[in-house]
Amino acid sequence: MPRPRSTAPAWPVHAGFVAVLTVAGTSYALAGPTGRPLVFFLVTALPMITFLISLGNGSLPDRRPWTLAVLGLALLLVIPLRWPDWLGGLHLGRAEGSLTDLTMSTAHTLFLMGTAVALRRRASADPGGMIDAALFGICAGGPLWEWLVRPHLPDGATAGGQLLLLGDLLVLCAVAGCLLRIGMMAEAGRGTLAYLIATSVLTLAAMITSAAPPGGEALWSAELLLAAFLCIAAAPLHPGASALTVPPPAAAQARKLRLWWLAASLCANPVIAAVQVIRGEQSSSLLLPLGTLLVVPLVLARIRLLSTQRDRAERTLAYHATHDELTGLHNRRHITAEIDRALVDLDRGALDEVTILLCDLDGFKPVNDRYGHPAGDAVLRTVAARLTAVVRADDLVGRLGGDEFLILCRGSAGLDPTDLAARIAETVATPVALPDATAAVGVTTGVARARPGQGLTREALISHADAAMYAGKAGRGRPSSTLEAVRHQA
Repeated sequence: MPRPRSTAPAWPVHAGFVAVLTVAGTSYALAGPTGRPLVFFLVTALPMITFLISLGNGSLPDRRPWTLAVLGLALLLVIPLRWPDWLGGLHLGRAEGSLTDLTMSTAHTLFLMGTAVALRRRASADPGGMIDAALFGICAGGPLWEWLVRPHLPDGATAGGQLLLLGDLLVLCAVAGCLLRIGMMAEAGRGTLAYLIATSVLTLAAMITSAAPPGGEALWSAELLLAAFLCIAAAPLHPGASALTVPPPAAAQARKLRLWWLAASLCANPVIAAVQVIRGEQSSSLLLPLGTLLVVPLVLARIRLLSTQRDRAERTLAYHATHDELTGLHNRRHITAEIDRALVDLDRGALDEVTILLCDLDGFKPVNDRYGHPAGDAVLRTVAARLTAVVRADDLVGRLGGDEFLILCRGSAGLDPTDLAARIAETVATPVALPDATAAVGVTTGVARARPGQGLTREALISHADAAMYAGKAGRGRPSSTLEAVRHQA
């Protein structure tokens, strides 16, 4: 029986990578000017082969991000076919603004799109992850451009070429940022991530080393670029590749954003400008206006997202503090506080009457005993919905606990307590459909009413309603709401 892909050992992939890297690197170093383009083409074609094989045999179930990577690899494969002397002729990282540079930049942008799709899959509950990855790209790419690439650009570098090279540098750093963000949540896919991150780092290193020397041998940058292609070729073969885009459990998605990261994002360009002043550099940098235009909106978007998440959390906490978790009704604390507010309004003349109805279910315990607590919970939720539907729009319905409910009615307009108690009894008595049975419960309602000048406290009002409810349970033949209404009017 074949071993599942996700549990297969990873050492054959690592061993194969080292072997192919040794052969390819040695072959490129020993080959002459006519042989090196062929070696480079073969290495560039290898990732296409491994990706297409993995997509074809179903090893990569989420096809979209990997398909975007294949499109990027196809564009990169055009370069050695169309411009075989591009790498050996020291054109990499020279900001020439050529069609070759545009092709490479477009391919890297497709890689960024693929990693962004993978990040969205992994961090569906964390939309700020993509903003963080973009900030990482700008913060990391800025110093690389300003201190390692731009000072070594040749005199023939065009403004368009510099803009294209800077954008490519930022895109590669953003790819690395997306991959690092995925790595925070994808333990099963970290082997594949390591190869993909190494691809970004090696490509950046190739661009930097190619731009640094004023001329001469391009061997080091070529070897680094070959290693980058072999890393991305190994990525889909790693056993963890299939788990890379699978969303993790919700608990594993949450990651705190440290404020120092936003501070670093805002300080990146001022720090670069300060270093320029210290060095006495007079030339203006394309990075500063472009980087600022990118960083500020991203930081503002991240702060807005954090503010939205905080407001949502505060609303959730406020809701849970005032509502019953099972039924969604107001809880005991909130409903009793509302009674106090209603009595204050009664004393100052804003209300002509405050009425409460205390409802206790009859026959609820046998439902729990016979059908279990899930069935009892379903009955309580159904009763809560029915009570909410039968009262006036401004009346408050709360659950005191267990099978006891309380209804607060502010004002007498349109309210007949006797009629309301009868409608409550009728609607609650309707059988409740359960998954495997039908349950029926009854209700006994006790009513208490407070009018101006009586000076009733909340405790006294609830006590009257409680006494009326128990009197109704004892009498059974006489509606408790009628008994209590008559008694308080006397």
